[in-house]
Amino acid sequence: MIEKLKVYGNQKVNGTVNISGAKNAALPILAAGLLSENGLQLSNVPPLADVSTMLSLLERLGVSYTPTRDAIHAMSVCLKTDSVDNFIAPYEIVKKMRASILVLGPLLTRFGQCAVSMPGGCTIGVRPIDFHIKGMEALGARVELKDGYVHAVARKGLKGTVFKFPVISVTGTENLMMAATLADGTTVLQNVAKEPEVVDLANCLNKMGAKISGAGTDVITITGVASLHSVKHSIISDRIEAGSYAIAAGITSGCVNLIGENLRYMLSAFIEKMSQIGLIFSDIPDGISVKCVGKLEPIDIETAEFPGYPTDLQAQSMSLLCLADGVSNIRENIWENRFQHVAELSRMGANISYSASHAIVTGIPKFTSAPVMATDLRASFGLVLAALAAAGDSMIDRAYHLDRGYCCIEEKFSKCGVLVERIR
Repeated sequence: MIEKLKVYGNQKVNGTVNISGAKNAALPILAAGLLSENGLQLSNVPPLADVSTMLSLLERLGVSYTPTRDAIHAMSVCLKTDSVDNFIAPYEIVKKMRASILVLGPLLTRFGQCAVSMPGGCTIGVRPIDFHIKGMEALGARVELKDGYVHAVARKGLKGTVFKFPVISVTGTENLMMAATLADGTTVLQNVAKEPEVVDLANCLNKMGAKISGAGTDVITITGVASLHSVKHSIISDRIEAGSYAIAAGITSGCVNLIGENLRYMLSAFIEKMSQIGLIFSDIPDGISVKCVGKLEPIDIETAEFPGYPTDLQAQSMSLLCLADGVSNIRENIWENRFQHVAELSRMGANISYSASHAIVTGIPKFTSAPVMATDLRASFGLVLAALAAAGDSMIDRAYHLDRGYCCIEEKFSKCGVLVERIR
């Protein structure tokens, strides 16, 4: 059944939001459980659709797991990985989420073989996996694309190597880093992703017994070890969720306390730009406070890899800039098809013109209510933001996109005095 979200307009977001664990950290760390015969114990795991998809994939491979709900926004997961007996990641699961490709490195390095379906996920770009494949080949694997699957074999194990990414790739960095942990010798990965989620994966792997240095810089060095062991690890806070709710305070002239670790550091580029628009950020115990009391100023934004402005906050930022007093420019430098939300915002009265990678946003006094359709994960929250600030009530179709990256939004908004309703 297609789900819809009814959003009541003219609401102000005032309250406290407990930020969940980062989806983009949880997914590779769940896959990293495959590297150890003794499993992995994780906490602060976000209860999201994508996490459920990854757990279903691990279960298909032979992993058993025990989930425990710790709060509405977090759960613990205990992985048992000593009975993995299937090395095929099937299409019917992988098609739901491109992050499924992250089992490639762990399966290949621990078991010497795997077949992973070509990944799916949001339709915001081509998202090639050629860097993953070239990296595995550099580590000594034989890789073949056949019948929609990536078939990889390394019967005698992987060998340390030097590999430079032609273009920065987050999942590529994570996949090769995991593969190299059990390789023979030292691997040097150059031009790698520096995202906090990559650092969290490296920290978890090091606790498991890996020897990784340089995570968070341009070069990561991994010295292979014979085996990894089980540890307890807590997933870092979700900077994208935090940024999304910060914009919710801004677009409704409200105030929200965001409770999570290292938010100011992880959102430094975002906070700098939002401060120019007119949002006010203050440090509070265990997080940051965000409020907006004046008019919104137009600015220019260019998305970039960390520590630059996050592409995953571009759609939400566009909704905010639609209400700025002037003309703003947004340049999308990461994905080539990430302006699908423009047409939906235009249905709500937005004045936006755009080309493939450049959007010109001319501010309007107010959004108007309209039925709209979520096109991808982050765009869906951008539509929620516009609807909160609209005159009248709006219905957002395909609300299931939200559940891939935002857990319990009805409950979290409710704690901020905001009513949104799921219509099934």
